[in-house]
Amino acid sequence: MNQQQDMIEGAPLIKPSTTDHPLYDSIVEACRTVYDPEIPVNIFDLGLIYTIDISGENEVEILMTLTAPGCPVAGEMPGWVQDAVEPIAGVKSVVVGMTFDPPWGMDMMSDEARLELGFM
Repeated sequence: MNQQQDMIEGAPLIKPSTTDHPLYDSIVEACRTVYDPEIPVNIFDLGLIYTIDISGENEVEILMTLTAPGCPVAGEMPGWVQDAVEPIAGVKSVVVGMTFDPPWGMDMMSDEARLELGFM
């Protein structure tokens, strides 16, 4: 059993983001400039960005998913996110990882995204 499978019971499946870091809001805004080409809502409000982890040295690690593993832009979207976040003043480096665990669900969308897509 690897370390990820051997998680502490009750621990979140998605690692929390570094929301108290001064760069966090700028990174979120950059992520909001990236759209899933099939859905007219940005990937942050869709709930595709699982974790934004910012180190003390301003190294950014983003863990994201897609609405479906067979998404036609699966190979490109992490690069779009990296290209959006890298130019932010103060960001030292950006690494974007992809996961499908836990799988994305419509419950991960923000209220704004649900409203825009007619689910509310």
